[in-house]
Amino acid sequence: MIRPATPDDVPALVKMVYELAEFERARDECHLTEAQLHAALFGPSPAVFCHVAEDGGEVLGMALWFLTYSTWEGVHGVYLEDLYVRPGARGTGAGKALVAALAAVCVAHGYRRLEWAVLDWNPAREFYDRLGAGPKHDWVPYRLCGAPLEALAASSGAPTS
Repeated sequence: MIRPATPDDVPALVKMVYELAEFERARDECHLTEAQLHAALFGPSPAVFCHVAEDGGEVLGMALWFLTYSTWEGVHGVYLEDLYVRPGARGTGAGKALVAALAAVCVAHGYRRLEWAVLDWNPAREFYDRLGAGPKHDWVPYRLCGAPLEALAASSGAPTS
């Protein structure tokens, strides 16, 4: 069963984020707390959303996402930040059902894009290919974080706290 996450799901969601970070060989970069995720998902103005796959009351997978906006299309889209299905539930259709639920969100709201990024070595790429998704070869993702982000912010002269 696929459903929107509830506050009671937060501990399982955080655990899955850490499992995903371990899988992606970046466990030391993951610092998410239950309080942070609860505030992001269920605070007064949520900007992050989540669907879960569950079986018999056990959360087996998650799709954590947020809205994007395309100036060219003039409408929002969905960016899938994390798709994770616990190893024991892989191959059951849970991953496809989670992505299908987000596709349904897109269609229901007139959003024209469902996008995500995947590590080039991740075998999930074959799963995404089977869904009909394809890599974007003409766009190169960039990220500004840590000391360079702080230095650039300081150069702006704007208050940073």
